[in-house]
Amino acid sequence: MAITLRDEARKRLLASVQQFFREDLDDEIGDLKAHLVLDFCLAEIGPTVYNQAVADAQTFLQGKLEDLEASCWEEEFTYWPSKR
Repeated sequence: MAITLRDEARKRLLASVQQFFREDLDDEIGDLKAHLVLDFCLAEIGPTVYNQAVADAQTFLQGKLEDLEASCWEEEFTYWPSKR
């Protein structure tokens, strides 16, 4: 599954890539190089980050589901008091 970005997110990331090169690497890059760097990161690094995020979400949700019985359980047949 290819990672796609909203147009606004892509624009902001491209600006961030250019700022990174300018401020951290003392190099100016144009729009084409910024696009190439971003496309590389999305294709090469993106799937690993995505898969880890899915695994983290799955672990989190499994933990919540394991606690479901404790947090969503009610005593039954409590209207009439017990005569024990």
